[in-house]
Amino acid sequence: MAKDGAKSQEDYKLKDMKPDLGEKWPHGGQRGGSGWISSERVASTYDLVEQMFYLYVRVVKAKDLPPNPVTSNCDPYVEVKIGNYKGKTKHFEKRTNPEWNQVFAFSKDKIQSSTVEVFVRDKEMVTRDDYIGKVVFDMHEIPTRVPPDSPLAPQWYRLEARRGETKKRGEVMVAVWLGTQADEAFPDAWHSDASSVQGEGVQSVRAKVYVSPKLWYLRVNVIEAQDVEPSDRSQPPQAFVKVQVGNQILKTKLCPNKTTNPMWNEDLVFVAAEPFEEQFFLTVENKVSSAKDEVMGRLISPLNVFEKRLDHRAVHSKWYNLEKFGFGALEGDKRHELKFSSRIHLRVCLEGGYHVMDESTLYISDVKPTARQLWKKPIGILEVGILSAQGLSPMKTKDGKAATDPYCVAKYGQKWVRTRTIIESFSPKWNEQYMWEVYDPCTVITLGVFDNCHLGGSEKSNNGAKVDARIGKVRIRLSTLEADRIYTHSYPLLVLQTKGLKKMGEVQLAVRFTCLSMAHMIYLYGHPLLPKMHYLHPFTVNQLDSLRYQAMSIVAARLARAEPPLRKEIVEYMLDVDSHMWSMRRSKANFFRIVSVFSSLIAMSKWLGDVCHWKNPLTTILFHILFFILICYPELILPTAFLYMFLIGLWSFRFRPRHPPHMDTKISWAEAASADELDEEFDTFPTSKGQDVVKMRYDRLRSVAGRIQMVVGDIATQGERFQALLSWRDPRATCLFVIMCLVAAMVLYVTPFKIVALAAGMYWMRHPKFRSKMPSAPSNFFRKLPSKADMML
Repeated sequence: MAKDGAKSQEDYKLKDMKPDLGEKWPHGGQRGGSGWISSERVASTYDLVEQMFYLYVRVVKAKDLPPNPVTSNCDPYVEVKIGNYKGKTKHFEKRTNPEWNQVFAFSKDKIQSSTVEVFVRDKEMVTRDDYIGKVVFDMHEIPTRVPPDSPLAPQWYRLEARRGETKKRGEVMVAVWLGTQADEAFPDAWHSDASSVQGEGVQSVRAKVYVSPKLWYLRVNVIEAQDVEPSDRSQPPQAFVKVQVGNQILKTKLCPNKTTNPMWNEDLVFVAAEPFEEQFFLTVENKVSSAKDEVMGRLISPLNVFEKRLDHRAVHSKWYNLEKFGFGALEGDKRHELKFSSRIHLRVCLEGGYHVMDESTLYISDVKPTARQLWKKPIGILEVGILSAQGLSPMKTKDGKAATDPYCVAKYGQKWVRTRTIIESFSPKWNEQYMWEVYDPCTVITLGVFDNCHLGGSEKSNNGAKVDARIGKVRIRLSTLEADRIYTHSYPLLVLQTKGLKKMGEVQLAVRFTCLSMAHMIYLYGHPLLPKMHYLHPFTVNQLDSLRYQAMSIVAARLARAEPPLRKEIVEYMLDVDSHMWSMRRSKANFFRIVSVFSSLIAMSKWLGDVCHWKNPLTTILFHILFFILICYPELILPTAFLYMFLIGLWSFRFRPRHPPHMDTKISWAEAASADELDEEFDTFPTSKGQDVVKMRYDRLRSVAGRIQMVVGDIATQGERFQALLSWRDPRATCLFVIMCLVAAMVLYVTPFKIVALAAGMYWMRHPKFRSKMPSAPSNFFRKLPSKADMML
């Protein structure tokens, strides 16, 4: 068992790897080698991935195609064939001069043919497609395009007819070249690796870059209203205001007085995204009863009419007329004849000085304010090479066989990237490189691996749901990376499931953080993490949690509208939307994190206790000597302390982490969690479990909360005892303490401080022969002071 545990722990660790990064070209080794470029190897923008070679065929258009002699029409399409691989363009109906402008990419490692054949065929609905003509290219004669060369110009080629035919078959414009995944044609090309994907699934296998929508905080200060009238005018209304922006609904408190001129002066904050599609919808309502609210007036306005504020300057308030609502709204002519109308006093603005948080500040990736004019210059560049994955678990079944169609998503700042999907592979190779600008080094990039369940086939996921399944996630904090160093590691993909912790495979990454300005980066370490508006006008904790959830929902909805969509389940997993939910496992993990933080202080106090009890006489004597020196020369205390920390830092440099941090199963308390704790963690909210399970978990939660309650009560008791020293709740104890303070003041006035400190230190470090196992008198006195615990019910 111990061996199995050690093996699993080793399996969960980060692994070094030495991939063959950089550009390598056929027939000449590395770029810069023989036959290609005689100079030294030049810098490449694709130097964090292994080069993958592809044969590209760009089919642009055709002309002068002959019509079918039977139908007198031509429905042409092009078929590109290399060995057993075939790629087809879409067909056009009744067109002799079609334009396709489509690129096909064939992996060179899987090509076994010596020729490339480009067929032009006529689509037939009933019989076999007619042959129009073809062009054949010799593999050995195909040119290689070396970046950063311009795209290869396509040329017209005359179509070859069948043997014995002399009729002209038309011409096709084609370009054929050998390149790598750095080619700009690569992302939108048809790939031979995904030849089995048809229909709408073709779009979902391609690599894409997404940008999060620009988010704003909308602050609505509801001040007052005038002349609001309920339907029953015999009784003044008890009014409140309800504001809706999209799916977000917030209400003010009830006006304490029943009046037609209510006042609130409350702030309501919403999240809005550009372009502003939602309307600002406000209603003033009357609380008729606990189950009935009556609308007295409403205001509808687009969001782009409101002022945009970049700092904490005051925004001018404005009166808005309220539309009548209900029966009065139907009488349009009478409404216009009114000499006055209800109105509301608002102060509304779009806050551009805040950063709208859609992820937790513990692993935030973007700290820039909304308004672009407030952005600072970037301090660095982050480059990530998403190389490959190994040993992925099967996530679904296809035609009765276990399969996985993996792709990787990376999120940093507002930029999301999605690699192409590798079809039916447990060891996919992506070798795609991406770059981000860095504005603060104390940020985190998140990468997740998913299984594509939207390929349009007959696949069936293991959990039965038609969602892209999670394979695993990796976070890398940029401040833990050395500048200009390439980190190449294999990260374990760990997922917690109801059955326990499971390793889903490994993902290989190459990461490099390039610093553009070291002085600016050092300055940022003393600068606030978030924009200054977060500190000048901070939100409450409850507001931040609610706004973060709303921002995440908006980001997920907008990215799901892209093509191909970045689906909601992916965005929620990457942004850790459920990190605030209760978990017994997380609670234990956080408790032991606190214990670990204070372990050094506990070890120090234990060492001092050993010094005081003379466990090691030599150490105690040396400590006495140091104590005498510091008492005689107190000005050396602070320099000595800082010098000691400096020396500790130098010593710790030898043992500094060599690898970036990764998901730690021990810190996460993942392996020690019981099955029921994990089942509770993955339960829905509200719960979907049976009554007996909920009762058991509630009782367990009560027992845990009871222990926490006792600890909090003990802390409160000690604080109240300090207050009781001078509160005269216990007259005798307070009298004794006051007299003791007077005596201590008189003694300290006439005794030099060095003598007092020396005497206190010698008493504290006295030999065990002069110690008693009984508590000291001051401790006994303090424990007998009264607290308010006896006043509680």
